Amino acid sequence: MPKDFQKLEDFQDAVVTVMGLGRFKQGSGIGAAKWLLRQGAQIVVTDLKSEADLKSSVDLVTEWYSKYREQYPDRTIYAPVFILGQHREDDFTNVELVVKNPDVPKESDYVQLAEKNGVRVESDVSIFFHFYRHPIYGVTGTRGKSTTTVLIGEMLKKVHPKTVIAGNIMHSPLEELDWLLKEQAPVPVVLEMSSWLLDSLTHIDRGLDIAVLTNISEDHLDRYASFEAYIDSKKQVFKQQTPEQKAVLNYDHTIVRKVGEGVSSKKYWFSQKPLPAGTEGGFLDTKGDLYLRISGNERRLCHVSEWPALQGEHNFQNAMAATITASLAGVPDEALCETLKTFQGLDGVQQTVRELSGVTYINDTKSTSPDAVIAALKRFGNEKPRGAGSGSAGKHIIIIVGGKAKGFGFEEMAEWVRKSCHHVVYLEGVATDEIEKAVGPSIPASYASSMEGAVKAAQKIAHDGDLVLLSPGTASFGLFKNAYDRGGQFVEAVKNLV
Repeated sequence: MPKDFQKLEDFQDAVVTVMGLGRFKQGSGIGAAKWLLRQGAQIVVTDLKSEADLKSSVDLVTEWYSKYREQYPDRTIYAPVFILGQHREDDFTNVELVVKNPDVPKESDYVQLAEKNGVRVESDVSIFFHFYRHPIYGVTGTRGKSTTTVLIGEMLKKVHPKTVIAGNIMHSPLEELDWLLKEQAPVPVVLEMSSWLLDSLTHIDRGLDIAVLTNISEDHLDRYASFEAYIDSKKQVFKQQTPEQKAVLNYDHTIVRKVGEGVSSKKYWFSQKPLPAGTEGGFLDTKGDLYLRISGNERRLCHVSEWPALQGEHNFQNAMAATITASLAGVPDEALCETLKTFQGLDGVQQTVRELSGVTYINDTKSTSPDAVIAALKRFGNEKPRGAGSGSAGKHIIIIVGGKAKGFGFEEMAEWVRKSCHHVVYLEGVATDEIEKAVGPSIPASYASSMEGAVKAAQKIAHDGDLVLLSPGTASFGLFKNAYDRGGQFVEAVKNLV
């Protein structure tokens, strides 16, 4: 009789394919493999990347297999089988379960083959949703979801110190499931949810306790058939929500306002202007004071000038979304403001790495779309340089851009580059020619085939008061394993400058 995987015991001895190991050591593929090994499943790990490409991931899973054998002597722990550089049909038809990495499209021939043969297909997050029945808060959006997710988590930790922050590019929530299920009191879980991750949850029968949508702009058009299809994926964050559950949405964003019309849960909005009477949520007044209006109670919390790591319009929006969510989850106002004031920001998100000879180096590797680059240029272009800089008035930025195309245009981004930057360093990549064409010849340029080369090229041009900004506007694949590898190489290169 086939297993229905309704109980943890069902995974013991089950034959399970993990599709998409990936190169991110805290990613969904590795997280799923580790958890399944712990449960005693017989796993086949398959990925189209070669063994050489995935060596560090394979070594990590193998290392954990050895640890689990010692840690669980009363449980059969099976050695993982790796099928790399290819997929075999047999691994999708003669198994009991397929756990796919969210990076794998649901349209994959092998995913469809499994479903056609009656094999259940899950993701690490869908398994987590099934077994963890306590509060889960989810954040999605084209930009700002990482910062907003971590902010919510840090706010919740003021009341619930064990709060879990996971999902997307952080780590798999399955890594936390075993101890969470042993807790006597519910532990809040905050998940960063990409559109791909949401696509893996279409069959889940429960809604998020609080769902947050920061914004929607063109992205991943290399993956989706149209912008409308991408929007539909984002809408899934509100799927299955009941009227008692809550949604937090961006009032200033036209597309999000439209999405909100179809949301059945209780809606709370955030805006950089006072909200209309009767609309609940949070907003900034004309002086920059943050107000919350919840259950008819309107009160002032603090001023944006008190948030050193959350400057710029995009960060004000992230801060408001997080504050509303955490307040709805029961965090008192004093703790909300304390978190906003002490938040340190995220690595790779407008992160100041170093100042050398009057030049500031900023790691914004997570800017993988034109909108994110524009947000960075709006913020840093408005900051008054300490020295005169080397370019014309108001232009003190040297930007490093380029990488893998994701299917969008660069015209508006190029406009901001021309307006804010006096030099562009183009990193080798499929999309780089498109960006260079959009920017045009009016801005001097350098070219690099490595991050070290890009940083050294920028240093040669930079003068006192300049800012070197890594804000690629593209995906990282090609020269780098992922966005964190790209950012890590930038940080390393900057630290090695003399």
